[in-house]
Amino acid sequence: QLQASGGGLVRAGGSLRLSCAASGRTLSSYVMGWFRQAPGKEREFVAAISRFGGSTDYAESVKDRFTISRDNAKNLVYLQIHNLKPEDTAVYYCAATEDYGSRRSKEYNVWGRGTLVTVSS
Repeated sequence: QLQASGGGLVRAGGSLRLSCAASGRTLSSYVMGWFRQAPGKEREFVAAISRFGGSTDYAESVKDRFTISRDNAKNLVYLQIHNLKPEDTAVYYCAATEDYGSRRSKEYNVWGRGTLVTVSS
């Protein structure tokens, strides 16, 4: 129902824009979030955006380099990443919830397949 895309292999310092598309759902009905899971680690919150984009929330570790946005007309959510670091290597997932302010993965009830971001040093 949700599909993340846009990942790939990037050198440190590079940029990527991840996209999240929905099928069968209207994303404007949801608060949208991005999570990531690095090898051997737990899934962690990255960013969230309110239904119409008026509010955003970021994990402290990414707030200066990541930007979440959405285009409800296109039913898409984006995650722009600048100045990629090797520690950003992870599978990135988009997810939907009805509650803004949620940072725990269990509070998101719609998930998509992730997209792998690999950052080389």
